[in-house]
Amino acid sequence: MTLNNINKLTEVSRTLAKVAMGEACADVVIQNGTLVNVYSGELLENMDVAIAAGRIAYVGKADHTIGEHTIVINAAGKYITPGFLDGHMHVESTMLSVTEFAKAALAKGTTGIFMDPHEIANVFGAEGVRLMHEEGQQLPLKVFTTFPSCVPATNDLEDAGASLDVKDIKEGLTWDNVVGLGEVMNFPGVVYGDPKMCGEIEETIKAGKTVTGHFPSDDDRMLQAYIASGVTSDHETVTREQGLHKVRMGMHLMIREGSAWHDVKEVIKVVTEDKANTDNISLVTDDVNPQTLVEQGHLNHVVRRAIEEGVQPVTAIQMVTLNVARYFKLEQDLGSITPGKCADLLLIDDLRKMEPSTVITDGQVVYENGRLSVDFPRFVYPEHIRKSIHVKRELTAEDFKLASRSNQSTTQVNVINIIENSARTERGTATLAVEQGIIQPDAAQDVIRLACIERHRGTGQISLGFAHGFQVKSGAVASTVAHDSHNLLVMGIDEQDMAFAANELVKIGGGMIVVENGQVLAQVPMTIAGLMSEKSLSEVFTEVVELEQAWKQIGCLLNAPFMTFSLIALPVIPEIRISNRGLVDVTQFKLIDVEIT
Repeated sequence: MTLNNINKLTEVSRTLAKVAMGEACADVVIQNGTLVNVYSGELLENMDVAIAAGRIAYVGKADHTIGEHTIVINAAGKYITPGFLDGHMHVESTMLSVTEFAKAALAKGTTGIFMDPHEIANVFGAEGVRLMHEEGQQLPLKVFTTFPSCVPATNDLEDAGASLDVKDIKEGLTWDNVVGLGEVMNFPGVVYGDPKMCGEIEETIKAGKTVTGHFPSDDDRMLQAYIASGVTSDHETVTREQGLHKVRMGMHLMIREGSAWHDVKEVIKVVTEDKANTDNISLVTDDVNPQTLVEQGHLNHVVRRAIEEGVQPVTAIQMVTLNVARYFKLEQDLGSITPGKCADLLLIDDLRKMEPSTVITDGQVVYENGRLSVDFPRFVYPEHIRKSIHVKRELTAEDFKLASRSNQSTTQVNVINIIENSARTERGTATLAVEQGIIQPDAAQDVIRLACIERHRGTGQISLGFAHGFQVKSGAVASTVAHDSHNLLVMGIDEQDMAFAANELVKIGGGMIVVENGQVLAQVPMTIAGLMSEKSLSEVFTEVVELEQAWKQIGCLLNAPFMTFSLIALPVIPEIRISNRGLVDVTQFKLIDVEIT
């Protein structure tokens, strides 16, 4: 594996040694800062860092490395920390291209990410993964990829736009900076010996790379079988007890704090109360939206949250630096401020606020004084990637009416109950009125219509159901961000508005939309695979703020409701979901009827 656009250690080791000895001059020296040492857990005052050829040559008093042309940065009164590394995230969830996300992340102190582009993989397969990966390789942000493992997420419950098999994974693992296998969501497949899943894991282990996991179950036998099969991490932990047990079993515990999934408060108790060794624990974002990036930050926000819950600042920083580098077998290059490492550094005034004033990658200042100081190359996706919404025909109100099999005036139905700030759902039931043979939604019960429309091949397939918990009182919403197969989701009270929302979203090339009484209240066009915008962060941020306001206008007051909505079709997290094939009982991995007879 190579790190693109930087000098390999083997190529510059003699230069670094000469600078360390004072026989050559450093390119950059950072002086008089308080160094955050993630190896010893110390804060070391009045320290210098000498940088040459994009790597760290010397740490200590570095006057002997300063020459006539050395750039000297005064860090007096500031902390010098390693750049932050996000060990598990999906760039697609930011609604931004990799390039636009990189701008936002670098400004918040994230200097490297380990992305799992399984969203675009579900639309365009290996081609989509390759395009996002290639976009990432030309940026000052270090972009590593874990090759998607579960495309589609399940074999018999949904239809994605593409699929990946063992051969695809084996090939992808040969690409520079592909460091492992993306989250293995099909844990029953792993446990019960599915040849595809087991083959992918075996190829990853043979390649000497990391197998990342996804295990939302409490079944201990399955967990240990899963670990024994070669999966080494999990980011779906939501309780302290689950987290401690996974640490005890040797699993790398990734504690998640995204825009909608807030797990730090509970799971960090493994550190603050159980006093578990933190070497095999990291902090990740998984999914963040543009509002979170602008208003709260990226990984720096997660670190801040851990500190607020009682974690010592140096320990929290260790969990987004050294621990991540070690997990992905990159400790020789990343994760600490020690000789030989890539010069990815942050200058921070206050470790509790965790806002970098200066960000340096490979020895170059990329952010200071509140602005980016480098140019970013433009990356253009092919036209077919930007025209990915294929439905059979224009939708009508009749498409969203679910006929009852009963001759009664009421009927009982299965309902997807959503949970605010959680990726999980609960299976509920409701008694609904039947009028002229059609099952009616009931705003008083907060039970509204839901639909999932196949959008990759124009098959015309539509499944219908009901959702509870969004508090929508009027209008409709639609999204082509619908994890993981990313079909077209539509939800609302009024079937006319549902049809209007779906058709408008098709016209703009995908994204998210809110409508009411035949009028568009807000929309976020996402023309890259129906998942990401081609616009800037500031433009997308404005659109998303308007989108959230529009959700409120139709009655929904939840935090980041569009993210919760986008997961309502994910049939690998309990308990119940909708796919283009129908209603899915995730606890049994089978399709079930909406109407209970």
